[in-house]
Amino acid sequence: MSSKTLRILLLDDDPADADLITETLTGNGFHAVTTRVDSHDEFARVLGEFAPDVVLSQHRAPHLDVRAALELLIAVRPTVPLIVFTCSLDEQTAASFVRAGAEDFVVKKNLGRLGPAIESALSVRRRLERLTPRQIEVLRLMVEGLTTPQIARRLQLSGKTVETHRGEIMKRVGIHDIVGLVRYAARVGLVPLES
Repeated sequence: MSSKTLRILLLDDDPADADLITETLTGNGFHAVTTRVDSHDEFARVLGEFAPDVVLSQHRAPHLDVRAALELLIAVRPTVPLIVFTCSLDEQTAASFVRAGAEDFVVKKNLGRLGPAIESALSVRRRLERLTPRQIEVLRLMVEGLTTPQIARRLQLSGKTVETHRGEIMKRVGIHDIVGLVRYAARVGLVPLES
């Protein structure tokens, strides 16, 4: 990891987790600044103010909903990955979080895996960061199956502008076919694999 400060937004109701995560990441060579929130409303507010590089969300807490957090994160900061952490998680639940857009999950007893999970998540999203917000919108609509004229109508653009965005998206992410774009968009959680 570089010497860049890693900004972590922790969605968790246990203050001790923030210390444990910061300590673990520091031990793995990260310089981390962590902000913890313990409700969905606070998450929504801080998400815009703090500008995190990564969101870590506890799997289960009274006032927290991972799926709602994912939806908000994808809408507000689509280039930011969310990693679920938990004491234990069955495979079916873990898979459902990943299909819904979570990047990964880490079990607390194996927090040593957190650093590599964050590095992987950030690496996968670097291509997405090359896109403008409008290009991300066009990409979302493309992978939802809308045609160029449908995207143009929805975004109130000309068909030519949509085609220009489409070409630029493919160039910037280095994927030159719709199937590859769909896979990539699903991989980064831009388009959830399940509703």
